[in-house]
Amino acid sequence: MNTTSKIAVFGMVALSFAFSGKVTAQTMKEKTVMVGGAPMYPSKNIIENAVNSKDHKTLVAAVKAAGLVETLQGAGPFTVLAPTDAAFAKLPKGTVETLVKPENKEMLTKILTYHVLAGKYSAKDIWAAVKAGNGKSMMKTVEGEGLTFWTKGKDLYIQDAKGNSAKVTIADVNQSNGVIHVIDTVLMP
Repeated sequence: MNTTSKIAVFGMVALSFAFSGKVTAQTMKEKTVMVGGAPMYPSKNIIENAVNSKDHKTLVAAVKAAGLVETLQGAGPFTVLAPTDAAFAKLPKGTVETLVKPENKEMLTKILTYHVLAGKYSAKDIWAAVKAGNGKSMMKTVEGEGLTFWTKGKDLYIQDAKGNSAKVTIADVNQSNGVIHVIDTVLMP
């Protein structure tokens, strides 16, 4: 390799390191939240982040089965109440396996969209709504039915149409197209 080629290769390697260092520095400036062992970046959309959480494999598989990936990659904004794998495990045995079958796509879509609010609602926004509602706030989901939010001590809870309650375990996981609040129970319309 001649001297000119060596200089060119060295220059490309140096630029490569400089570029990757810049990206790393930019990424490090973002305020991330750890979910499922992975950092959630506010510059990424809901799907780009969710696929990295080892606690949300069931939710990601269900979103794919329902054909909602493209929607949740869209502009939004959305507020997603994201049940963990442990939340899905609380359902009766065989429920998830049954729901992800193609013939049950409509029911799966109904359940998943029941976990989504149109708009971006931080925990602070929801707390304010609960306070204004004298301890409760009803919010309409994308599915069409409502969820009731309430608080107990420093914790935020959600009650579904069936009377089940979910606790927000990680709030305010900001995304480029909304926010995720991790919950410990699957909500049912």
